[in-house]
Amino acid sequence: MASIKRLLIGSPMETKRLKHEKLPKWKALAVFSSDALSSVAYATEEILLVLMLLGTGVFFFSLPIALAILVLLVVVTLSYRQIIYAFPSGGGAYVVARDHLSTTTSLVAGAALMIDYVLTVAVSISSGVAALTSAFPSLLPWKVDIAIALVLLLMTLNLRGITESATVFAYPTYLFIISVLVLIGAGGWQLWHEGWHGFNYREHATASHFLSSGYGMFILLRAFASGCSAMTGVEAISNGVPSFKPDSSKNAAITMGWMSFLLGTMFLGITVLAAGFGVTPLEHKTVISQIGQHVFGNSIFFYLFQMVTMLILVLAANTSFAGFPQLASIIAHDRFLPRSLSARGDRLVFSNGIILLSVLAMILIVVFHGETHSLIPLYAVGVFLSFTIGQFGMVKKLWKEKNGRSAVTIATITTGMVVTGLVTIITVIAKFTQGAWLVIISIPLLVVLFYKIRAHYDKLGEQLRLDEQEWKRREKIVEPKVIIPISGVSKVVAQSIQYARSISHDITAISIIFHEDEERKLREKWEKFYPDIELKVIYSPYRTILSPMLDYINEIEKQTKGAPITILMPQFIVKKWWHTLLHNQTAIVLRFFLILKKDIVIATLPYHLKE
Repeated sequence: MASIKRLLIGSPMETKRLKHEKLPKWKALAVFSSDALSSVAYATEEILLVLMLLGTGVFFFSLPIALAILVLLVVVTLSYRQIIYAFPSGGGAYVVARDHLSTTTSLVAGAALMIDYVLTVAVSISSGVAALTSAFPSLLPWKVDIAIALVLLLMTLNLRGITESATVFAYPTYLFIISVLVLIGAGGWQLWHEGWHGFNYREHATASHFLSSGYGMFILLRAFASGCSAMTGVEAISNGVPSFKPDSSKNAAITMGWMSFLLGTMFLGITVLAAGFGVTPLEHKTVISQIGQHVFGNSIFFYLFQMVTMLILVLAANTSFAGFPQLASIIAHDRFLPRSLSARGDRLVFSNGIILLSVLAMILIVVFHGETHSLIPLYAVGVFLSFTIGQFGMVKKLWKEKNGRSAVTIATITTGMVVTGLVTIITVIAKFTQGAWLVIISIPLLVVLFYKIRAHYDKLGEQLRLDEQEWKRREKIVEPKVIIPISGVSKVVAQSIQYARSISHDITAISIIFHEDEERKLREKWEKFYPDIELKVIYSPYRTILSPMLDYINEIEKQTKGAPITILMPQFIVKKWWHTLLHNQTAIVLRFFLILKKDIVIATLPYHLKE
C-alpha cells in the first residue's frame, strides 16, 4: 500500500519545503480562476433556458442581463480586492465575518462556501462530461461513470501537491482562454460580414405584453439569477491568498483583476454570439458547442474546441480543490471541524480536505445523475450569500477605521453588498422549488454541526485539563490489579507474567475451560511454574469465552471500587499474514468491549514467532 501511495502521489516532502510551494501569478490564475473562467461555457445557456419560458422572442434580453452581470462582477471584484489586502491570511468571507461580525455569521459564510465548493466540483465535472457527450453522443450512457473517474483523477493530482498540480492545470486553462478568444474573434468576424441574423430588439417587442406582467419580470429576474452562475469561483482567490508568492496580497489582487477582465470579456462575447447566431438551448447539445459548430463547422477545430472546453470544465473543479481544503483547515483550526482537516499531508497539502471534497462531490454526481441543469439551481445561493456577508464585514471594518481613503471604498463595497444581497434573495425565490431549498436547509444544519463539534472540543479540553491538586493526587503511585487471560502455560504467558511482576504484586491469571476435567491438568502445570500467582478457572458449559470473562472482570471492577485494573493480553505474532487465519481472535474482541470501561487499562504483550 505504501508503494502504491508513493506511485500515485509521490514521496513525502519536508515541512521546510512549504515556503517553496508558493504559486506565481500565472499559475495561480489557472488554479484559482479556472472555475470562474469555465463558467462562460454554461452561464449564457442558463440565461437562455429560463428565457425560453417566455419564448425565443425575449432572447434578446440575454444581452442586457449579461451587461448587468458584468457590472456586478466589477463591483464584487473591487470589494474582494479590499478583502485580499485586509486579510492576507486567507479565508475570505469566513475570516472577515469571524473578525468583524459574529461567530454564527462567519459559520454561515463558511458553510455557504463549503457547499459552494462541493457543488463547483459536481457542476464543473458534469458540465465537462456534457461537453464531451455533445461531441460524442454515444458516451451518454456512461456519463456518471466518466464523471466519477474524473473526480478521482483530480483528487489524485491534487494530493501530489499544489505546485505540481498547478503546472498540470495551467496549460489547459490558457489553451481554453485562447480558444474562446479565437471563437469570439472568428464569430465576431462572421457577424460583421454576414450581419446579425439571430435575436434582435424588434422581435422582443412581440413579447412586450409578457414583460409588462409580474410573471414576465419574475422570469427576467430568474434569468439574471441563473446567469450569475458566471460569478461562481470569484471569491476563491481571497480564500487562497497564502498560496501566492510574496508579496502575496499584491499578487493575489493583480490575479483577481486579470481573472475578472478575462471572465467579463469571454462571458459577454459568448452571449453576443449566441444572440447574433440565434442559438437556442437543445437537449444533449450545449449552447457553446452550437456556437463552436457555427463558427468552425464540423472541422477538426470544432472537435478540438469541444475537447478543450471539456478539459477546462473538468479542471474548473480544481478551484475547489485549492479553496475547500484551505477554508476547511481554517475552520478546523477554530475547532468547528475535525482537527484532522487542519493537518497537512505528505505532500504539504491538506489531504483530508481534498479527500472529503472528492467524496461529497461524487455523492452529488450520483444522486443527480450528472445532470448540470439539476445541480446549477443549487449553485448560486451559497456564492452570493458569502459575497454579501464578506462585504458586510468589510464595510463594518472600514467604518471603524474611518481613514481618509475609506469613503469611496465603503461606498463601493456597500453597493456590492446591497446588489449581491438582492441577487441572493432573487436566487432563493426564483430557484426555491428547483432545489435551492436544499441549500437553504443545508446551511443551518451545517452550522449546527459546527457548533456540535466545537462543543465536543470544548468539553474535551475541560476534561483533559490538569490542575495542580489533581496532578498531586495522580502522582501518588497506586499499584494496579493485574489480570492475565490465558489458555494454557506457554512462553507467551511467561513473558506476560514477567512483565506483570514489574508493575504489581496483585496478579491473577484467568482461564475459561469447556470441560471440567481440564481444570486439574491446568492447575498441576500452573502450580509447577507459578505457585505464588493466583489462577482463576471458570467452567463455561456453553463453550463461550467472552461472556464469562467479562462477568469476572465486572465483578473484580466492583470489588476494587475505582482502583486501577490492568488487563494484560498475551498474544503471539505470526510470521506470515495468512497464519493469522489459523488462530482465533478472541483477544481482539475482548479488547473491543473492555476499551469502553472507565478504570481498566488494556495492554497487549506481543510474542513474535520465528516462523
